[in-house]
Amino acid sequence: MVMTPKPRRLEPRSPRGRDRSLMPRTLDGQITLEKTPSYFVTREAPGRIHGMSPDTKLIVVVRNPVTRAISDYAQTLSKTPGLPSFRALAFRHGLGPVDTAWSAVRIGLYAQHLTNWLRLFPLSRFLFVSGERLVSDPAGEVGRVQDFLGLKRVVTDKHFYFNATKGFPCLKKAQGGSRPRCLGKSKGRPHPRVPEAVVRRLRDFYRPFNRRFYQMTGQDFGWD
Repeated sequence: MVMTPKPRRLEPRSPRGRDRSLMPRTLDGQITLEKTPSYFVTREAPGRIHGMSPDTKLIVVVRNPVTRAISDYAQTLSKTPGLPSFRALAFRHGLGPVDTAWSAVRIGLYAQHLTNWLRLFPLSRFLFVSGERLVSDPAGEVGRVQDFLGLKRVVTDKHFYFNATKGFPCLKKAQGGSRPRCLGKSKGRPHPRVPEAVVRRLRDFYRPFNRRFYQMTGQDFGWD
């Protein structure tokens, strides 16, 4: 398997060949993986990727959009300490309408983003991975990924252990002999305290979007 060394951006005005040239060289029998979270929420991405390779398989990791928004805010806050409160950014005029212009909120509208992709790619080209199950049952979710890619299930339970400090599983070689690989310092940071009234309002806001997403994917992620 070949992976790109870092996330790429599809250049908006470059020819299709330029998009393909950003990918690493792949031999027969190898699979090229490329990950850039912003693709799923970028309007131009489906057309550009379809133009490059309509047979691309698409793996989308999703988590509870409320938790995702708070995590997004925590990451931004760590880089911008003077940021307004989560509540001030998530709502207009106090606890008025939810502000979908804020990217931390808008990204969680998964059904809207998926609609954009389904105009070009059939649902069979997608695998939707539960972010929650990726933590609670990493081997199970990674097993689904291996099946989706047509790979033998090589990564299993024996390759994971749970790091209680980080709150995430770490990856290790089955036979040992090397240090386990855990998520970096930017992952697993404490979330800021958000008032329950704010969390409840966001849950109510996302509920119809979540249910539509369940219907579109045929999966109930249990966020409601």
